[in-house]
Amino acid sequence: MSQSPWADAPVDLRVEVTPPWPFRIGRGSGDGILRRRGASLVRLLHIGDEPVLMAVVQTAPKSVLFAARSASRPAAEAAIERMRFATGVDDDLRPFYERFASDPVIGNAVRNHPHLRIHRRPAPWEALAWAITEQLIELERALEIQKRLVRRFGRRCPHSGMRDMPEPARIGALAPAELEAFDLAARRALALRHAAREVAAGRIDLSDRERAWPRLMAIPTIGRWTLEMLSLHGQGHYDLVPAGDLGFIKLVGRLTTGNPKARADEAEVRGFFERYGEWKGLAGTYLVRAAGAGLLTASPAARAPRPAGTRWSAPPRPQAAA
Repeated sequence: MSQSPWADAPVDLRVEVTPPWPFRIGRGSGDGILRRRGASLVRLLHIGDEPVLMAVVQTAPKSVLFAARSASRPAAEAAIERMRFATGVDDDLRPFYERFASDPVIGNAVRNHPHLRIHRRPAPWEALAWAITEQLIELERALEIQKRLVRRFGRRCPHSGMRDMPEPARIGALAPAELEAFDLAARRALALRHAAREVAAGRIDLSDRERAWPRLMAIPTIGRWTLEMLSLHGQGHYDLVPAGDLGFIKLVGRLTTGNPKARADEAEVRGFFERYGEWKGLAGTYLVRAAGAGLLTASPAARAPRPAGTRWSAPPRPQAAA
């Protein structure tokens, strides 16, 4: 961050972390909020109303630097904690590795990519909002919707030129037609606004999975897929996998039958991942990596499946779809 336009910020906090398990910083996000610049990841975060410019730098194979510039130390500290969560740098994945390095399906990928992490969001609202926009839609189209929302409503820091995720209150104040103007389907626009209002008003606490889920499920089009995406990418839980995901439905169908055109149903996908216990979510990430890298070991038909072409969205059923 030495060339940051925030060079004169009153707080420049740096924390060096030694990950307990092999780690590599990942790529930027398709919505443009998180950016990869050389060996660094950079993004703008807000702690309350206070902007914090963040950078994550892999300084050595076993050392990661988290740097924050802000107007106050508490905001810088909170932003670093959020980015540590998002990157998974503190997660000790040795128990997963020891259990599944010899797994007949994902073992090759586990051994070849021990550094793999789930791509998380720094705040659960970000994961929930984007999961709603990604329901039953192609990935490229969903990313374009997200980029438009960020450009139009994201909080901006003039010193950095970067934008943060639009806060719930901002999205909740919009008319459904305004959201539809960004190519969001009508039902998804209503669901996003409804969820934003509930979160902004404090009626839904997204940090509490057990209490948040029933209230979110009461919102039309928000179903199990959306909640499992929230759990995996926004709340840091490894024990669930979005089983209604079209990508998993196709991939598990191929694995279990050897037929490249076969599709499993949602119950079959859940049954397939039961073997991974409390690590289902991470196992799903490895299954995708194994398929993409040709590292699947279950059957010849499953070694190199083609991408599904959608944002791993559930089948078009009102309740299970989300």
